[in-house]
Amino acid sequence: MTTTYTSYNLIARDLPSSIERIASQPQIARESEYYLSRISEIKSIDEFMADSRVFNYAMKAHGLEDMNYAKAFMRKVLTEGTESESAFANQLADSKYKDFAETYNFATHGETATIFTKAQQGTVDKYHRLSLEEEVGEDNTGVRLALYFQRTAPEITSVYTILADTALYDVVRTALGFPAELAASDIDKQADLIKSRIDIEDFKDPEKLNEFMQRFTALWEIENPSFGTQDSSLLLSSSSGFGISTDLLLSINTLKLGGR
Repeated sequence: MTTTYTSYNLIARDLPSSIERIASQPQIARESEYYLSRISEIKSIDEFMADSRVFNYAMKAHGLEDMNYAKAFMRKVLTEGTESESAFANQLADSKYKDFAETYNFATHGETATIFTKAQQGTVDKYHRLSLEEEVGEDNTGVRLALYFQRTAPEITSVYTILADTALYDVVRTALGFPAELAASDIDKQADLIKSRIDIEDFKDPEKLNEFMQRFTALWEIENPSFGTQDSSLLLSSSSGFGISTDLLLSINTLKLGGR
């Protein structure tokens, strides 16, 4: 088993190839083909939710698979759309619901809601990316967290977005060296502490985001050794080709976050 640091870099270096491999897997290919063959024919919220195969595919693509059962809840999300500030999706803390309502915007576009790219190939692309994250997560949770953060971080608008998302918070906490117990402290104090250490605007810069991911994956590996406690010393061995060198660890520990 390779380390979190190495596994993440192998995928991130050639992400298109990794996604292509996932997309070619028989079950995923079948579901994607079915979705694309059906979605443009769907003209209403009722039709969309009646085809469980299409609806479940869309939900998974948007990271909402755990809410497949909540049809009444999701119907309200779709029915009210996003144009009004008081719309249901706009009131929910999780921005994935707003993204879902904007992708399948029956409230605004009616029967033509599913003809747009984001409802067709855009959703398929999201499904493939999420499937990749799920697959690597079966072997290494840290790699899944890193890929999730890499995908979502450029859209973060506030430190409270991080605090509201357990996965994002785990990445930031680990990368900044915060103890897990910090989560029990006052939310505003946590926000101030994070603000003092990072600038969320840096996540829009691919190079700075990559630096942050290198730091996270290396420190995650130290906290959660891929080789088990008895083999954790392998992390410091650069001769194996899979470890993290001592020089790299020293660089990570002195890294100035956000280029400051």
